[in-house]
Amino acid sequence: MEPEAPYVSASDLAEYAYCERAYYYRSIGAPVAPGSSARSRAGQRYHARHLGAEARRESRGALYFGLLLLGLAALIGGAWWIFRF
Repeated sequence: MEPEAPYVSASDLAEYAYCERAYYYRSIGAPVAPGSSARSRAGQRYHARHLGAEARRESRGALYFGLLLLGLAALIGGAWWIFRF
């Protein structure tokens, strides 16, 4: 039986595209500098907050668009009701 070839994940590709050296160091298991894990967690918390705010903005935009369509339908329906004769 042949040994299984290593696979490349999407996060590996993203890390490599962002910084080839960081990908290389992680792939060989190089030690992590002290304090970098705290910075990493802080960065992850920042991105989680930012993505949450972005998702809320997008859902609010969909709500406004729906209200705009509803108002437009009411305006067209009202005009049709008034001018149908």
